[in-house]
Amino acid sequence: IITMASVIVVMYLAGARLRHLSAIVSIGAVAGFGFIMTRGYQRARFSSFLNPWADPLKGGYQIIQGQIALGSGRWFGVGLGASRQKWSYVPNAHTDFIFAIIGEELGLIGTLLVLAAFAYFAYLGVRIAREAPDRFGFLVAAGITAWIGIQAVINMGAVTGMLPITGVPLPMISFGGTS
Repeated sequence: IITMASVIVVMYLAGARLRHLSAIVSIGAVAGFGFIMTRGYQRARFSSFLNPWADPLKGGYQIIQGQIALGSGRWFGVGLGASRQKWSYVPNAHTDFIFAIIGEELGLIGTLLVLAAFAYFAYLGVRIAREAPDRFGFLVAAGITAWIGIQAVINMGAVTGMLPITGVPLPMISFGGTS
């Protein structure tokens, strides 16, 4: 999804017609939904996204624990390194759900700072793209900016329960070389 969305952004910036891109996105969305519904594991994940409390100890566990972590941070958090949820409650706390741990340890203020940092990164990426000396440089800079921004939005959306859990790490923050 991240790769395809980045490609769509680059195609749009390169001058592709909006109706062609809309057709590609529509076909991709229908095909993606079809793939989700034909595989039992993915269908269970999607249904747990729609109602995590239907199965709070299995399919909805990670979403619920992430939301508990975010909520327990309140305004200013419980303190850096003082998270309780990262100790065997939130699965993949250091990779996929690091945003929940940031929310617990640094509170709403910390999560807003992370959002501001990604917004500033996107601003700088757009500025670099606009100042690129040629069309290729413009498209490369815009594509990389879109890629990192889309990945960040998908991760934060999954952690907050606004998007299904995808296993995507938070760029530049999560543990591991892929982030």
